[in-house]
Amino acid sequence: MDLAVRSRHLDELAGLLREELVERRRMDAASGRDLGDLPTAVAELVDERAALLESATRERLVELILRDAVGLGPLEELLADPAVEEVMVNGPERVYVEKEGRLQRTDVAFPSEQALRDAIERILAPLGRRVDELSPMVDARLEDGSRVNAIVPPLAVDGPSLSIRRFSASRPGPDELVAMGTLTPELRDELGAAVGARRSILICGGTGSGKTTLLNALSAFVDAAERVITIEDAAELRLRQPHVVRLGLVTIRDLLRNALRMRPDRIVIGEVRGAEALDLLMALNTGHEGALSTVHANSPEDALRRVETLALMAGVGLPHAAIREQLGRGVDLVVHLARLGDGSRRVVEVGEVVRTAGSVGVRSVHRAGEAERGEWAQPA
Repeated sequence: MDLAVRSRHLDELAGLLREELVERRRMDAASGRDLGDLPTAVAELVDERAALLESATRERLVELILRDAVGLGPLEELLADPAVEEVMVNGPERVYVEKEGRLQRTDVAFPSEQALRDAIERILAPLGRRVDELSPMVDARLEDGSRVNAIVPPLAVDGPSLSIRRFSASRPGPDELVAMGTLTPELRDELGAAVGARRSILICGGTGSGKTTLLNALSAFVDAAERVITIEDAAELRLRQPHVVRLGLVTIRDLLRNALRMRPDRIVIGEVRGAEALDLLMALNTGHEGALSTVHANSPEDALRRVETLALMAGVGLPHAAIREQLGRGVDLVVHLARLGDGSRRVVEVGEVVRTAGSVGVRSVHRAGEAERGEWAQPA
């Protein structure tokens, strides 16, 4: 029998046995009988209903049933692969993964839409979250920092959709990014000198371009004697300095305001995405230089415009000119990352922020493929 067909039949049998297991345990609970250990109950059920199968096949059945009963079903195997960066489920029969920056369709499938809903519920239940027809969208974080998004009908027309963006416990350092092609050795040294010189750096790029990875790598150049405060809505950063205080859970703006009272030598913000941009600019202009942060933008120029727009969201009535002035004086460098067609991430441009009469611009000091280098460690 073809292996794919055999696997499908085994999945179908596991689904039937899981349904019988659920019904048996429901009846036992209703009658007050001891439910016993779940793995033992599954093994007994398989031995009873699939006694003619080989021992290895029965063991595999037990694994499949437990996977569907207490785990994430077919996704368990995908998430066990360290090369998988993101899992995207578009309904029960279409599951994609991202590996090395490329999307790939897998042969993994859920036996039914209800099985997919059950897996989503098992993800969200420990987090105290739910998703249903009354609340059909949810964002959540797993214990390891992975980002989860789920959306179900009626908003998801073709069935429940689930995305899991994973975050590794380890982060590549500057030398590893050079080996990966994200940085050149010269660029690593220039950016390292800029961080050491306490120049404020903004890292921009699209989703999945490697902004947080680069931010984490650049933090390696922060002096170990400095007191570093990190602010992020998810614990993605893995700084190696001995004196690091990590803040999270409430709004970035509240955390930033509190961080300024904690005698920081250096502030690292996972991502600027709201009105906290104004507080950051004010901090950078009042002695808290050397900050590191990321922002979603398509170029260094767009990054400055986005930060300016986000600062205006604070609603304090400051004129554009005043915000631009603080932007020009507070931010020194903008590093632009991109994910290329082959899936690799690369720094494609570095711009130095320059102030002109009534405006703020960016002078490009590095473009991918050019030999030109800028002296970024020296203040303008």
